[in-house]
Amino acid sequence: MKIVTTPREVREITGHARKADARIGLVPTMGALHEGHASLIRLARERTGYVVASIFVNPTQFGPQEDLARYPRTFESDRRLLEDLGCDLLFHPSVSDVYSPADRTRISVKELSSVLCGATRIAHFQGVALIVAKLFNIVGPDEAYFGQKDAQQAVVIQRMSADLDFPVAIVLGPTVREADGLAMSSRNVYLDAPSRARAPVIYGALCAARERIEAGERNPAPICVMMTRSMRDGGIDVEYAAVVDGETLQALDRIGGIVLIAAAGGVGGTRLIDNIALKVSGTAVEETTLAFPAWSRYAR
Repeated sequence: MKIVTTPREVREITGHARKADARIGLVPTMGALHEGHASLIRLARERTGYVVASIFVNPTQFGPQEDLARYPRTFESDRRLLEDLGCDLLFHPSVSDVYSPADRTRISVKELSSVLCGATRIAHFQGVALIVAKLFNIVGPDEAYFGQKDAQQAVVIQRMSADLDFPVAIVLGPTVREADGLAMSSRNVYLDAPSRARAPVIYGALCAARERIEAGERNPAPICVMMTRSMRDGGIDVEYAAVVDGETLQALDRIGGIVLIAAAGGVGGTRLIDNIALKVSGTAVEETTLAFPAWSRYAR
């Protein structure tokens, strides 16, 4: 595996891969890799001939009071994992390799970025969209891989990619969970023992919501009340518990179509998010991902 730090080096290397007719897959990460990331690398390995991973803790997606300084940085173990998984190229830039003090451009994906997590993390998705757009331009991937666990991020990136005609197919991998249901996240390392014991309550509330929908409930209001109560009773500082349209992320009057059940909350001072996406048609309910290839001209 080659390791480079500058956009110029990435372009030179991927250019050679492209001349050899290799399809390029990109897995953007902020490091502190776990099995969720590994599953995306494996997916990229299966679908493309040349796999690029990035490790970059992106400052533009952190708010003033958020955890940029203490975000886990575990480069050596991350490097070993990527090598073991057969990653071809690791892009590990510094902030100055990616951003300039003269930068003025920002990307705003309206409506999708201002709800759910975006209601409190005001500029978060603007920062996400900016770094992903930069990575698309630097790497030039044919496909890019993201996890369903960050569902709102996945929808924002798909919309941005389609709107700006990036020639990239967005591929979503399913959420990878611990044995007790907790969604794998780099921030899970912040959890002390009591907080770790409470954390699966969030997924439990989502599963209870799914069961209500499977039983025929189509009014989202009582489901949201139930989720909120369940999380609070389990010791979660609830930020939101919502059932929204999976494509627009807007509130629903009645449950149907592609639906996202999403929750966020604090556990011992650590903010965790989780979700379940469902396809609801009449009485039929099945789990799905928020992948919308029809949005893009470049989906495969």
